[in-house]
Parts: sequence; structure tokens; C-alpha cells
Amino acid sequence: MQISCGDIRANMKVEMDGDVWVVVSAEHYKREQRRAIARIRMKSVSTGKVIERNFQVSEQIEQAELDLRDMQYLYREGDWLVFMDESTYEQLHISAKQLGSDAGYLKEGSTVTVSMHQGRPIAVELPPKVDLRIIETNPAVRGDTVQNVTKAAKLETGLVVQVPLFCSEGDVVRVSTRDGSYVERA
Repeated sequence: MQISCGDIRANMKVEMDGDVWVVVSAEHYKREQRRAIARIRMKSVSTGKVIERNFQVSEQIEQAELDLRDMQYLYREGDWLVFMDESTYEQLHISAKQLGSDAGYLKEGSTVTVSMHQGRPIAVELPPKVDLRIIETNPAVRGDTVQNVTKAAKLETGLVVQVPLFCSEGDVVRVSTRDGSYVERA
């Protein structure tokens, strides 16, 4: 399906030069006595390469047709993450390298949406917030009561986030998957 470059927004998936690209940012400019342009920054799904290109707002670009599937994260097998399609019970292996830092938000048994393009997984869409248990953190020291003091906490998936001093080992905390910040105790 063709889409106008003026309608492209962040997180859209487009096809260009035989590859699928995720739009990181899209800015539209109208310069004096010239046509409006769209400055689009994109990341390749297959190589991870980031490029920035200018397009005329009226130009057409191919929007990637994706098959969205709800899948359950089962376990980690070396450098691979194993997911199960909830409707067909087929298992799918996705490289941890392809997910990057998002792999730290996956807890066994959690359900995510996997975007497939021509039978190949290209992206995993996480929920906005996840609940994870703290497995390691330093105890709070009496007297450290300055406003907004935080400490590092290692979560059950290996992810390290900054949490308030009152959080301790065994607590379940809610973490934002957008920026990796502590939201609240769950």
C-alpha cells in the first residue's frame, strides 16, 4: 500500500530498497517559496543501520504489510529467545541481538505482539509497562533521605534500573518499557 511521505509518523514500518525500515522520527518542513519536505530518519530491521533522507511531501512510499501475531515468550536459549504462537502453538526463535535492549523486559510467560513480514519476525511490540521482581539491590542506609534519591536494582530478567530507596529485594516494581524508568511498586 502506498502512503504519502507527508503522512509518515514515528514507529511506522515502510519498505524501501528491498528492506523493511522502522521510522524513528519524521519532521516536516516548509521552506520559503519551495515545496514542503519530510525529513525522515529510519532504522533498517535487518541490519540496524540508521539513515536520514529527505522526501517531497507529495512523494509516495510503500508501507510494509505486516502480520501481527500474539505470542507468548517461553524462555531464553543461548542467544535466542523462544516464542510460541498462541493460536497455532508453533515455536519461533528470535535473536536476542535483533531485540537489543528490549530483551530485558521479557519475562517468561508474558504475551507480546510480534510483527512478521513475509514469514520473518521483524519487531516485538512490548506493553507500555511491565512488572518485574527485584533480585538484587543495596539496602537503604538510614539518613539517606534527601529528596528523589535512587539506587540501582537488578531485576529478574537481568535488567538494571534506578529505584527509590524504599524498594528492597523481593519487591515487584512496574517499569516503563519506553525509557526503562521506575514507575511504581506493583
